[in-house]
Amino acid sequence: MKTTQQLHDLGQSIWLDNITRPLLDSGGLRQYIDEFSVTGLTSNPTIFDHAIGTTDAYDDSIHDKAKAGERGEGLFVELALDDLRRAADLFRPAYDATDGIDGWVSMELSPLLASDTAHSIEAAARIYQQADRPNLFVKIPGTPEGVPAIEESIFAGVPINVTLLFSCEQYVASAEAYLRGIERRLAAGLNPRVASVASLFVSRWDKAVSATVPADLRNRLGISIATRTYKAYRELLASSRWRTLAAAGARPQRLLWASTGTKDPTASETLYVEALAAPDTINTIPEKTLHAFAEHGELNGVMAEDGGDAEAVIARFTRAGIEVDALATQLQRDGAKTFVKSWLELLQRIDDKGAMLVGVGERTR
Repeated sequence: MKTTQQLHDLGQSIWLDNITRPLLDSGGLRQYIDEFSVTGLTSNPTIFDHAIGTTDAYDDSIHDKAKAGERGEGLFVELALDDLRRAADLFRPAYDATDGIDGWVSMELSPLLASDTAHSIEAAARIYQQADRPNLFVKIPGTPEGVPAIEESIFAGVPINVTLLFSCEQYVASAEAYLRGIERRLAAGLNPRVASVASLFVSRWDKAVSATVPADLRNRLGISIATRTYKAYRELLASSRWRTLAAAGARPQRLLWASTGTKDPTASETLYVEALAAPDTINTIPEKTLHAFAEHGELNGVMAEDGGDAEAVIARFTRAGIEVDALATQLQRDGAKTFVKSWLELLQRIDDKGAMLVGVGERTR
């Protein structure tokens, strides 16, 4: 039995952290579903920027949409949704078989809205309606400005993937926003079944501290932060507050491990996949890491629900001079800035390519 199937049977969903039109056209995503037990995927501006910049697969669509007068964000959203609708349809059997627990794809809000609560709420509703697929999450960052947008979007019935979470505290804030949204729906007589996931970024912790900590602490902080967060997640699911909502028909906001590709070339390619094996969670995995895990990964038990040695390990980082809380805030800010940079580069690339393709088309008429 493949290790990917073992991980699936353990109760963890395997999602692909990638989407490209060639991956869809070639049947590659279909193959991952059939052979690697992949049951969902995530995307972000960096992924789409790379996909559009390194292939001509989008040229015809960009030409047609640009010629029709579309440009910038509107053109990109349609390009992305063209791909994500196709992917959502491939995952629809998993969505139906699990009654909506699995089988999801995700679409990012404009990162320029990260500090704009009101417009984030409006954009999330608009994108979900435009996508016209029940199994599409809209991604909202779990920033201080994003938390109220998460609550309002859940209350409005929009499925949300909370992104850019880096700490247990950030996770708890997003989870409480989800709970408040569901509680408000119940109070208003609305269906409490609105799906959500909370995405904790893991490997960026280790990249951030790799040059400043002793060798025996390298590649241990991200996993310890994840383990601390997993303990909080299990405690929330065991709480009377959640049990009341579950009894009324609500579904849990599932914890998702993001940024699980190994960034240290001296570490195992499958380090984070193996360390983060846990039931009732999701791991969204880069293609390279997915192949490595399928070929030679191993499962060596599951994460400790009580947090294991996470606090002791984090304390060692504190003694080594790492201010964990401050670093979590900085990582979230840096992550938001990176997405803004990718977003602006992406929109410029699309506009430049659109102008070029339309100009070529006019000259060859």
